[in-house]
Amino acid sequence: MAVNLERHEGSVIVMPETPVAAWPVSAFDALTPEHFQALVEAAPEVVIFGSGSRLRFPHPRLTAQLAKHRIGVETMDFGAACRTYNILMSEGRRVAAALLIEA
Repeated sequence: MAVNLERHEGSVIVMPETPVAAWPVSAFDALTPEHFQALVEAAPEVVIFGSGSRLRFPHPRLTAQLAKHRIGVETMDFGAACRTYNILMSEGRRVAAALLIEA
């Protein structure tokens, strides 16, 4: 996958005005609350979770810390997540995309 013409082989977190960061998760079934906790410090309004090639919803316990900090989570397949991120970013919203790329 390429973000801003830079190739990435694994899962990433994308936010406006910050470098793309590796997201250390390689499979949907390997997701833990700590994976989503990493997004709390950035304090986005909403996290767009790209669940891979098909739509899969994370268990609410995985995203509970985001909800506790009033950060919304929207789950989409990878393509829809990228499109939605681009739209929200162009509107100047504080958005983060957590994009799962399974090995």
